[in-house]
Amino acid sequence: MIIAVCFLLAGLQGLSAQEKADSLIATDSLTTTEGVPVSLNVDSIVNKTKKLKVPKDWSTWRPNPKRALWLALVIPGGGQIYNRKYWKLPFIYGGFMGCIYAMNWNNTMYKDYSQAYVDLMDNDPDTQSYNQFLHLGATIKTDADKKRYEEIFRKRKDKYRRWRDLSFFVMLGVYALSVIDAYVDAELSVFDISKDLSLKVEPTIINNGSSRNILDNSSVGLQCSLNF
Repeated sequence: MIIAVCFLLAGLQGLSAQEKADSLIATDSLTTTEGVPVSLNVDSIVNKTKKLKVPKDWSTWRPNPKRALWLALVIPGGGQIYNRKYWKLPFIYGGFMGCIYAMNWNNTMYKDYSQAYVDLMDNDPDTQSYNQFLHLGATIKTDADKKRYEEIFRKRKDKYRRWRDLSFFVMLGVYALSVIDAYVDAELSVFDISKDLSLKVEPTIINNGSSRNILDNSSVGLQCSLNF
């Protein structure tokens, strides 16, 4: 009887040892896949998931005012493109093209009248570019005609020089306006305006004194109330 009990205990111990070995093998098969631990595979999957780019929601996108400012400074109209206000580009580039055309045309007229003025002053018969600015059939015969045309050419060359310089400053103004517009537009894009914001203007009676006569101490005016 005692010998049977000993054999039974030995069998139970062998069975428990076999179960432990099987559990270790199962654990090893779970913890390794082709020689790579499962924990490492999980980390790689997490890293790959982090690397996936999440699509940008353009409905909630808001421009950065500083970035819009720098883009507008470097590239004319770049701030408007960044703010996605494409309808402003024709006005900006139209203003630049108009100013460039005005500068070129006024500069050409200034050079022509300056040359005509110089040719009229030098008394050289071979330099008569001023004839193209004379009226049809008109000629300079007397000193009085010469003095009159000298004054005309001088005023016109000065006028076109001023207009040329003015066109340049207007172009700078268009550039500055595009930069300010890009920055302000980006700032206002994140400005929260409440739906309850309202301004009411209504008539009211203003009390001007302490007399018992209401008509003498009261006056009609306007009252402004701002709700926010």
